[in-house]
Amino acid sequence: MDNERIKPKLFSVLKGYTRQQLIKDIISGIIVAIIALPLSIALAIASGVTPEKGIHTAIIAGFIISFLGGSRVQIGGPTAAFVVIIVGIIEQYGTSGLVLATIMAGIILVIMGLFRFGTLIKFIPGTITVGFTAGIAVTLFTQQLKDFFGLTIENVPSEFLPKIKSYVDHWDTFNKEALLIGGIALVIMIVWNYITDKIPGSLVAIVVTTLIVKFVDMDVNTIGSVYGTLSSKFPTPEIPDVTFKMVKELISPAFTIAILAAIESLLSCVVSDSMVGSRHRSNMELVAQGVGNVCSGLFGGIPATGAIARTAANVKNGGRTPIAGMVHAIVLALIMVLLMPTAALIPMPTLAAVLIIVAYNMCGWREFVAMLKAPKSDVLVLVTTFGLTIIFDLVVAIEVGMVMAAMLFLNRMANVTDVRKWTEYDDSEDVNTENDNINLTKLPDKTVVYEISGPLFFGATNKLLDIVAEAKKDNNVMILRMRSVPALDSTAFKTLENIYEQCEKSDIRLILSHVNEQPLSVIKKQGLYNKIGKDNFKPHIKEAIERAEEIVSDKK
Repeated sequence: MDNERIKPKLFSVLKGYTRQQLIKDIISGIIVAIIALPLSIALAIASGVTPEKGIHTAIIAGFIISFLGGSRVQIGGPTAAFVVIIVGIIEQYGTSGLVLATIMAGIILVIMGLFRFGTLIKFIPGTITVGFTAGIAVTLFTQQLKDFFGLTIENVPSEFLPKIKSYVDHWDTFNKEALLIGGIALVIMIVWNYITDKIPGSLVAIVVTTLIVKFVDMDVNTIGSVYGTLSSKFPTPEIPDVTFKMVKELISPAFTIAILAAIESLLSCVVSDSMVGSRHRSNMELVAQGVGNVCSGLFGGIPATGAIARTAANVKNGGRTPIAGMVHAIVLALIMVLLMPTAALIPMPTLAAVLIIVAYNMCGWREFVAMLKAPKSDVLVLVTTFGLTIIFDLVVAIEVGMVMAAMLFLNRMANVTDVRKWTEYDDSEDVNTENDNINLTKLPDKTVVYEISGPLFFGATNKLLDIVAEAKKDNNVMILRMRSVPALDSTAFKTLENIYEQCEKSDIRLILSHVNEQPLSVIKKQGLYNKIGKDNFKPHIKEAIERAEEIVSDKK
């Protein structure tokens, strides 16, 4: 299938590529670069690294993700989803730890793609993705309050509750001019959406507020006053110091970055596919994301993935091939070389306002509220993942959320599994199944029939206990009807084997009716098929009852 191929989409779409589409891709790439510029700077600052790192990431990872990616229109770069985990890594392991974690995450993504794990991402429940995405949005929003209100705090705690306490304790440092600039930026971005979508409102807000702060001489922090002069030099690759201890400590955050990158990039691909009528190659996309993150880490950048908003902007402005994404990276590189020092004039409250809008757009509150009407087990996973993301961190949230979702799913599947004993056979149940429609209404003497429905796995083995007890009673034949058993695991097989052994001890012949392919394969591999005997496996209940009559007659 196309989505399983390990081949960059770029090499497939260049056939028949026209001059007109090249022009559209170039124009779209330029527009997306303008959108990405303030976001890349703001996300870098929010993540706790210098502003240049965000641009470096958008250039390096963005180019590679487009060049090698499995999507026609994916735009890669830093995203808000990573901010929370990056802050935690830097606080605990420093920037060198972040670089190593980013490279490790990239390697994990490449392995996931090569082993064709792209389709497995769909098994992560929506309650978890919606929960941690909303949690990230809340965390990102709270991180912006210091700069938005101009609070003077030397070290803001990364944890949610201590951070809020720090804001309250330092509220007396509130800066009215910072709030004014942040408010103006917010209003511009909100109103601008109703005017046009050709020019990003964030760029307009940055230009207007930067000019106001510069010429009115307002007492507001700027990027330059906080971070000093910004470098326009392109970074050189550096291999970080790697120790076994660091790798061991960073493996969990690296897996979280990889899973997060995979989820967000493939979700972006699915959204963009519906917009352009295409089909992405999920495994190639994971490989591209991995290579992009490895290279971003080597150049001192931060984690990157597919950016849904920038990808949508690319599509809306005519981008239809990976050329647009590559142009976006090249334009960002030119802006960095020519205009990067000018970015030092941008007010910090404006960048905070930009990220507040990003946080609102990513929170998905409508979907969150809609999910609160889901079954209680799903709501529990949703709220738990949301709360853990805010109070603790994303690693804990995803780990606990996945375990909860898995346990609740297993419980649900166990409840679906049912074991029913027959006292007599009612052929009306099989009226629509020609081969099962028989005229018998009474079962042979000393014959017991159990019908098992649903998957037989370790969580449902207790449902078979009645059958085990029945195998110790005075019967000649026991029939297990398994037409509705799609799967059998090793634990349930052991119980089934126990039923056979109890039947043997009680001189009861065991017959299995309509065993499906997977359970039959397990039974054969474990050697139980030969023990029960080929003659005691019947394709339909009619043949199973006829076989029981033979056995009962022989014993009379």
